[in-house]
Amino acid sequence: MFETGKAIYIEKGESMKKTKDEYVLNGLDCGNCARKIETGVNKIDGVEACTINFATGTLTVTHADTQEAISKRIEKTVQSIEPHVSVSPKEEGHHHDHGAKNLKTIVLKLIGGAVIGTAAYFIPEDSWLKFVMFFAAYLLVGGDVVFKALKNIVRGQVFDENFLMTIATVGAFLIQQYPEALAVMVFYQIGELFQGAAVNRSRRSISELMNIRPEYANLKIGHETKKVKPEEVKAGDRLVVKPGEKIPLDGFVIEGFSLVDTSALTGESVPRDVEAGKEVLAGFVNQNGILEIEVQKELSESAVTKILDLVENASSRKAQTENFITKFAKYYTPAVVVLALLLAFVPPLLIPSAQLSDWVYRALVFLVISCPCALVVSIPLGFFGGIGAASKRGILVKGSNYLEALHSVRYAVFDKTGTLTKGNFTVTNIVTAHDKWSEEELLSFAALAEAHSSHPIAESIKAAYGSPLDESQIEAYEDIAGHGIKATISGVHVLAGNHRLMEREGIAYEKEKRSGTVVYMAVDGEFAGSILISDELKDDAIEAVAALKASGIKTVMLTGDAKQVGTAVAKQIGIDEVHTELLPQDKVTKIEDIDQRKAPQEKLLFVGDGINDTPVLARADIGIAMGGLGSDAAVEAADIVIMTDQPSKVAEAITVAKRTKAIVWQNIAFALGVKGVFLLLGAFGIATMWEAVFSDVGVTVLAVLNAMRVMK
Repeated sequence: MFETGKAIYIEKGESMKKTKDEYVLNGLDCGNCARKIETGVNKIDGVEACTINFATGTLTVTHADTQEAISKRIEKTVQSIEPHVSVSPKEEGHHHDHGAKNLKTIVLKLIGGAVIGTAAYFIPEDSWLKFVMFFAAYLLVGGDVVFKALKNIVRGQVFDENFLMTIATVGAFLIQQYPEALAVMVFYQIGELFQGAAVNRSRRSISELMNIRPEYANLKIGHETKKVKPEEVKAGDRLVVKPGEKIPLDGFVIEGFSLVDTSALTGESVPRDVEAGKEVLAGFVNQNGILEIEVQKELSESAVTKILDLVENASSRKAQTENFITKFAKYYTPAVVVLALLLAFVPPLLIPSAQLSDWVYRALVFLVISCPCALVVSIPLGFFGGIGAASKRGILVKGSNYLEALHSVRYAVFDKTGTLTKGNFTVTNIVTAHDKWSEEELLSFAALAEAHSSHPIAESIKAAYGSPLDESQIEAYEDIAGHGIKATISGVHVLAGNHRLMEREGIAYEKEKRSGTVVYMAVDGEFAGSILISDELKDDAIEAVAALKASGIKTVMLTGDAKQVGTAVAKQIGIDEVHTELLPQDKVTKIEDIDQRKAPQEKLLFVGDGINDTPVLARADIGIAMGGLGSDAAVEAADIVIMTDQPSKVAEAITVAKRTKAIVWQNIAFALGVKGVFLLLGAFGIATMWEAVFSDVGVTVLAVLNAMRVMK
């Protein structure tokens, strides 16, 4: 089983080791409950920091104590705050309680309460038995809510949904509205049941994503294989993967040929061919052939582990909208309690004909309506749903704050090589200056001249030559920095380099007019011709830029290439603005210049290929890395990682972000709108407890279900 639950580190200037542990909170289905637990755990002695990821039900604690001691304190604290929530260390089994265990008990209590309440309804009004039966049904259905409210009051945590429901229903009993008091509690509990089911359904969708984690590995030992846990496998071990099995760890194929399904990691629907020498990643599914793989990374360092960590922890970085709603709920609830008190007692004092019982009833209705559950639960779920939807498409968003920022992008700035182009340089044209040398001979001289170089240009020339190089022909060799190669090959003096090399050596040459990188060749002091090397555009580069421009986003390209090459690529793709011949520090300066043009609320994103563009990725409002498969530098540096290396995914990520933001604001408008209308109706005595129940429970359920649409 894979462990992500622990990390040990030492902070600068401190000798005490601090440990980060993760716990699963089983039964956590209330956003307000999560906030209270987070506050409570943060107050525990020895706890340095605590965060709760409500979407995955995970508690992360940084502490400077033993795990056993801190675990006991956490469990005791959580039980005192929310008795129905149980705590278990994440490494002991990363799975969530989806409420099935408690469902039967809750349903039986609701049915029992409804039956007793129905029987009590037919008892005469003046009988003491009517009150006793209604109160018994009330305690059966809502006793736990009242108990939680009383415990919270003792601890000074007054204003929550338990308090609101308790004061509203107890107040209804005091003014002898027994059926409505029971009905409010029954429907509140039904709403909590549906809310829990909706939250758990969202978590199950994340659990389905977690299924890409491998369960076992077939370790090859001599001529036999042994089934082991993936975490037991070390780098350098060999594994056998049969058809239908998941590839358990990152590595290279040693033997075999097969198609692999990469959709779980990359979102690509088309299977890939793999053969000896090809890289494969944990989470790929082998479709037909038998593969033998040499492991390159242990499970904790594998691509699948990094992806799962990113997806699980993404919602811990909250969007501004989420933070606003959390603060709003914190002040909103006490405010409506004060308003309810004023509503109950001020009109009877000021209006001679006003009945105290009538205005108290209105105040109780007001309290039931005011519960902020719909906002507190549905908004984090909406953002988490957006992150999940993006991850299914091979777009890893590291936090809902970045997802929200994508909604406001004004400038999309791209690196060229490896981002809009494939970064695979190929020889596209060979021009000979005269009949003295053929194209094949010219290419042969160039390949031998570049034999000792690992530069992409040199590699492309050697690849185009395609035959083994006889390096014994190389009699002399000199690499002239910034110019090219000077070599003697089988007695022939060869120059291979840029125009500066030709000018340095006094060779009259014919300038190549086509865009691309040009290697000029001279043999025995005479210009022999040129070799044109070009980088291919990615298949969807033009489509990616067109989609962004259609959304009103201005596109810019920054490249270190020559002006002629960069301008030609930008024109071909349709980029609005291009800056060429830039060093990494120049790119940062250009990003800052572009940043000055946009309005404060607008965002600038930069798309690069990871490690070379780290300074720019960090400087942009949103850094997007073409992560490739297993590019550690890209995953670490960027805010968003595109696992498929497709630039068109940038526009797709923005579409997901806009859809997410729209649904979140639909929920905010719907919840506040309905509550606002019913608060007014309740204050004027038009709305009864029944309407109050709909405005609280019904709105919560509908908002949560709407939030879950983002996952589709």
